[in-house]
Order: sequence, then C-alpha cells, then structure tokens
Amino acid sequence: MDYNTQREKLILPEYGRYIQEMVREAKSIPDKEARTKQVKAIINAMSALNPQLREMNDFYHKLWDHVQIIADYDLDVEAPFPPPVKETFVTKPHSIDANREPVKVMHYGRNIQNMVMAIAAKPVGEERDAMTMALASYMRKQYLIWNKDTVSDQTIFNDIKTLSNGTLTVPEGAKLSEIQGEFRQPNAPGIRSQRQGQWHKNKKKKRSASNGQ
Repeated sequence: MDYNTQREKLILPEYGRYIQEMVREAKSIPDKEARTKQVKAIINAMSALNPQLREMNDFYHKLWDHVQIIADYDLDVEAPFPPPVKETFVTKPHSIDANREPVKVMHYGRNIQNMVMAIAAKPVGEERDAMTMALASYMRKQYLIWNKDTVSDQTIFNDIKTLSNGTLTVPEGAKLSEIQGEFRQPNAPGIRSQRQGQWHKNKKKKRSASNGQ
C-alpha cells in the first residue's frame, strides 16, 4: 500500500499533493513559454483551492510566491512578480538564551525581577528611593493576588533585597501604608465593619447638621 508517510513531504500542505506534482512536472517542460502557460494554469487551480486568499489585496502575488516555494525556488518562468528570496523564508529564528538568570521568586515573575535590577543599577538618591517604594507597592499587590492573604511590609522589602542580590534596599523606616494606604482584598475580614462604622458617622453628621438649622 502507498502511505502518505512514505511519500514525498508536502511543501505547502494547504494545496495538496496534486498541485505539488503538477509544479514538479511543469519544471520539466523544456520550453519556457509552454512552462509559463502551464504554471499560470496551476495558479488558477491554487486559487480555486484557497478562495480565502482572494480577500487579500496581493493574493495574486502571494500565489506566485507559493508556486515558487513549492518548486523549491527553482522555477524559470515569465512571472509578473519577482521570485521570492529563499533566505527570507528559511532563515532560522533567533535562539533564546537558555542561560538566563532563573526567576528567584516565582509569583513576581521575570519582569519585576528585571525592574528590581534596573532600579538597583541607578545612583543612590531620592529618585532611586522613590522608584523602589513605587515598585514595592506594586509588588505587594501582586503578592496578595497570588497568596490571598495579608503580607507585612518587611516581607516585601526582604523580597526586593532577594531579587536584587542584596544590592537594593528600601529607605530606612519606610512604610507602604504611607504610599498607598492599606491594601486589602475585597472580601478581607473587617471591610464590612469599617464600612458600617463610616455609614454611622455620616448619619450622625447629617443629624447634627439638620439639628443646627
């Protein structure tokens, strides 16, 4: 039996094996004019097999590129477009450096780790301290998203020190609550009682104001 796994590999599977065989036969035609005529007929068949390409502005150009790709960039015909350059389509992607520094604290991710190192590289001063505190505030929110629990300022500060290999520390005596206020999860304990207390205070103020009128 003739299995597909034993056949020649399809270069562009969306056109099928018959188109690939037709292109190969067209390459063997000795007369260039006859060869060009045959390729134009093949392109019409390719267009019929993939009608969605007609929605593109340059679909005809794309078909000519595809027939050249199927022909392994070795098709001498009178084409209305310049043939594609093989190197453009077969260039290997850039390799990813596998020796990157590992993420030290997973729930922050690599981006925050990179931000910590970028801040650590800045000169010591008020600007660096302000950037450190802003990042610490953001890290606290990220921590609470992952851990669903309260977290102390010192835990965040220790994480910054860990992520920076000990090169970045927060200003002495700094508190995150002074930067953004106490951050809680929406369903954290105490939220309802705080809202009720504020509601009673507002009601007393309204009563006092109406009594004074």
